[in-house]
Amino acid sequence: MTVEGRAKKAVNDNPVVKGLLHPGQTYLSVTEKITEVVLTRDTPLAWMIGFAVVGMFFMIFLLAVTYLFYQGVGIWGIMVPVAWGFAITNFVWWIGIGHAGTLISAILLLFRQEWRTSINRFAEAMTIFAVAAAGMFPILHLGRPWFAFFIMPYPNTMGLWPQWRSPLVWDLFAISTYGTVSIVFWFIGLLPDLATMRDRAKPKILKTIYGMLAMGWRGSARHWERYKVAYFLLAALATPLVVSVHSIVGLDFAYALVPGWHSTITPPFFVAGAIYSGFAMVFTLAIPLRKVFHLEGLITMKHMDYMAKVMLATGLIVAYGYAMELFMGWYSGSTFESYLIQNRAFGPYALWYWLLILINVVIVQALWFPQVRKNLVVLFILSIIINIGMWLERFIIIVVSLSRDFLPSAWGFFTPTIWDWAILFGSMGFFFTMMFLFVRSMPSISIFEVRELVHKTHQAEAEA
Repeated sequence: MTVEGRAKKAVNDNPVVKGLLHPGQTYLSVTEKITEVVLTRDTPLAWMIGFAVVGMFFMIFLLAVTYLFYQGVGIWGIMVPVAWGFAITNFVWWIGIGHAGTLISAILLLFRQEWRTSINRFAEAMTIFAVAAAGMFPILHLGRPWFAFFIMPYPNTMGLWPQWRSPLVWDLFAISTYGTVSIVFWFIGLLPDLATMRDRAKPKILKTIYGMLAMGWRGSARHWERYKVAYFLLAALATPLVVSVHSIVGLDFAYALVPGWHSTITPPFFVAGAIYSGFAMVFTLAIPLRKVFHLEGLITMKHMDYMAKVMLATGLIVAYGYAMELFMGWYSGSTFESYLIQNRAFGPYALWYWLLILINVVIVQALWFPQVRKNLVVLFILSIIINIGMWLERFIIIVVSLSRDFLPSAWGFFTPTIWDWAILFGSMGFFFTMMFLFVRSMPSISIFEVRELVHKTHQAEAEA
């Protein structure tokens, strides 16, 4: 390649040209912009109001869980045959939301996608808190949650072991593995930034806390060499977990003979839906974050455009899954499968089903248009609507399938109670409370990775 060709390629590869950074960014400006979100004493009013609201919902969650432990699962709307209601619906929904963080952090890192750098940190935190929210629901649904230790393979003198054919045991290992790897991956990625926070913090107590968390990081060549190896190894380890964890959750259903569940399409269908809802939640978090803390120079419209395209792609996969469900209900020749399709569309839950199709199939097609992908207000509203649609999908899969058993004598109708809704909205309060605290205590954008983009920018400008 000629000198002119190299210069042209350097300009085209420039992160500023790509729109991943606004012009004029320097090492110092990036560091100051991100660290001041945490170290400033002036907490934005919008943060205070939002934290008060989500904290109230968190209190509702604690109240609902306390009453649940006292009274039992009879306070919910579950009954025979709908033994899985809001609790398992919420579990599948939250575990799905947690997948976007690992996808952005691990898979895009392995594929050297630079646009992940400004959004991966809070997406990783989102993963941890979503998995924590999901992990509570199988335990709460047990009826006697204080006996949850029976699903763990701990040594005991009675020689009792878990029932390995139970989905509860699968969920335990899936959630614990995914949660552990996600926490380690998130913390390892934070080490250089924790050292930066340690060096820039003024109060001694903050210097001590960040210093302990930084684990002696000094930024030496040896540190960076070992860090890169560990970070990429963890990314390679976390990548298959994105597919395997939600596939296991999908197998919770595919393993059963319930009409609508017993299908090989369930695991990949669940994975696509997980990434779909996860990216929608990233939008829900990123748009207010960049507005409240004035991070428009770091989380640019190019990031929004890329995420919207990923969300559109996974939305099309989800729509394909719906079409396959309809096709297989007809092609299988099974009376039970064909009746399930009819019951979803025209039965007692028909309104919920058509609302699901409207949201997840029709409305998402708006993302084909660049004008929509560039409008933050529309993207924010779409992200909330899509997460509502994905929750409805899990509700339709679980409740509608269970409400019509093989025998008409075992049919029933599930009606959620106020405690069902309290647990659902309360879990959102827990999730957003943790996110609010994270934003004010840790760098929500990766400092060192954005500075690497700045370095590439300066290098490309020098070559040009």
